[in-house]
Amino acid sequence: MAKVNMTADLNVALEDVWKLIGGFNALPDWHPAVEKSKLEKGGRMRKLSLVGGGTIIEKLEKVDEGEHLYTYSIVDSPLPVANYTATIRVKDAGGGKTKVEWSSEFDAEGASENEAVKAIQGIYQAGFDNLKKIFGN
Repeated sequence: MAKVNMTADLNVALEDVWKLIGGFNALPDWHPAVEKSKLEKGGRMRKLSLVGGGTIIEKLEKVDEGEHLYTYSIVDSPLPVANYTATIRVKDAGGGKTKVEWSSEFDAEGASENEAVKAIQGIYQAGFDNLKKIFGN
């Protein structure tokens, strides 16, 4: 099983970051590859419409508001992964700074493990780069 774990440091308070990214339906607000997100099945599933076409369906597995994290899995996507589960976590880094951690485990499918890892890293990095832009970092 492949693993990806990436972090981004932001010069902004944890509450501000969590307010933007903590909602399961919030990806279009901060990730440049996601055009829109539609909640289904009582908010436990989201259907992501990607910029340029394509759809990803994800299932919310766990939310912990106190720990500022949520875990989700991919149900269906064009990505070269299977058995994908990821967690987005926001941590206080002290001094008004915040660390965002995005981690996942998955099996490569339709590509080499290295290619699958690079694809996921690219997605995470695009999100982190945009968060830095949004918060002026």
